[in-house]
Amino acid sequence: MKAKNTICLWFDKDAEAAARFYAATFPNSEVGPVYKAPGDFPGGKAGQVLTVEFTVLGIPCLGLNGGPQFKQSEAFSFQIATDNQAETDRYWNAIVSNGGKESDCGWCKDRWGLSWQITPRALTDAMAAGGAESQRAFAAMMTMKKIDVAAIEAARRG
Repeated sequence: MKAKNTICLWFDKDAEAAARFYAATFPNSEVGPVYKAPGDFPGGKAGQVLTVEFTVLGIPCLGLNGGPQFKQSEAFSFQIATDNQAETDRYWNAIVSNGGKESDCGWCKDRWGLSWQITPRALTDAMAAGGAESQRAFAAMMTMKKIDVAAIEAARRG
């Protein structure tokens, strides 16, 4: 049964490659049907991949090869909750080492420009604690690119 709500992600021309990368990187992710354009379209020709259905951690998505008119921005990101440093490292390294780019505070971009927040639960737990714990964890996070779970936990303890 097709989902009632699907995230549509605009790509220049590599929606299928992106979907395959996401499916290989994240559990509970897969590539579904790939549809080719029945006629020419802005940015493409008949017979080229137009859309690809896929899931990322169970979230239904549609990749649209719409051409170069629109670019990804930090206004949209996937936030991935991780349980430990090993999981944080695995996702971060997969995205960055595949042509991606590091950013600050646990954010990175994949090679297609899509933003990802690789967020350890230790950080969200520290932020939820409030007060001085939250302030210390927040200050520590502000100095990081990839989140260092041990450093967040140490900051939280003071």
